[in-house]
Amino acid sequence: TAKQTGGAFGLVGQVAPVGPASPYHVHRAEEESFYVLEGELEFISGDRRVTRGPGSFVFLPRDVPHGFAVVGNSPARFLILTTPGGFEGFIAEMSRPATTSTLPPPAPPDMEKLAAVAAKYRIEILEPLP
Repeated sequence: TAKQTGGAFGLVGQVAPVGPASPYHVHRAEEESFYVLEGELEFISGDRRVTRGPGSFVFLPRDVPHGFAVVGNSPARFLILTTPGGFEGFIAEMSRPATTSTLPPPAPPDMEKLAAVAAKYRIEILEPLP
C-alpha cells in the first residue's frame, strides 16, 4: 500500500471474469501499470487498443482516458501497479471480501457508489468502454 511504501506506489492483485473489467475512465492522480499473469486483457488507452496475455506489461498514463476488459475464454489474473500509491484505497472501498475461493457471477457495478468513490480518488468515470 501507499502507507507501506511512503506513498511511492500501490500494488493490487486482481482476478476478473471474462467481460468488461472497468468502465472507461481517467486517473488524475496516478499512472497505472498492468502485469498480466493469466488470461488475456484488452486495453483501450486514448486511441490505442491492444490485447495482451501472460507476461505482458502495459503502462496507462494519467490524464489519458482508458479502460480494459478480459477477453478470451477464461478469467484473467493480473497485478495493477499505481504510481504514486493511493489507488489501492479505491479498490478496497469498491470490493467485497470473498466468501468462497471461486469468482462470483459477473454483475454490473453499483454506478452511484462507483461515481462517489471514484471522485474521492480523483478518477473520472466517462462511459462504458468504446
